[in-house]
Amino acid sequence: MNNSLKALFTTRAGYGLSVVRILVGVIFMAHGAQKLFGLFGGYGLEGTGQWMESIGLAPGYLMALLSGSAEFFGGLALVVGLLARPAALALSVTLVVAIFSVHIGNGLFMSNNGYEFALALLAGTVAVLIEGAGRLSLDRVIAR
Repeated sequence: MNNSLKALFTTRAGYGLSVVRILVGVIFMAHGAQKLFGLFGGYGLEGTGQWMESIGLAPGYLMALLSGSAEFFGGLALVVGLLARPAALALSVTLVVAIFSVHIGNGLFMSNNGYEFALALLAGTVAVLIEGAGRLSLDRVIAR
């Protein structure tokens, strides 16, 4: 395996980060399913796209497709621990956009639709980006 691929799959993390990665991945899959498929009380691509357009993220349908796909498929990648670093990067970018386009003006706390929850998820994705997927991951199996 060449050095670039080895760096992509290698992990320094143990079981603890594996737990964080899996739980954060489940949360992202659920949010992505809301955007893409209208599950769990979500509005699907059409409704999410209209909302995104209304807050200035245009074209709304494309932005809903991109963010929903990053969340659902990135979350799935985190859950199984396959290509966890690229997934964590995509999710981190998605979170930064969400924080600055939706939540920052509302302050920190979730009770005011603030950025508290997004910041906590960002901490999880950045940890995976830095440390890798952890012991319980397909990335670790591939790197061996």
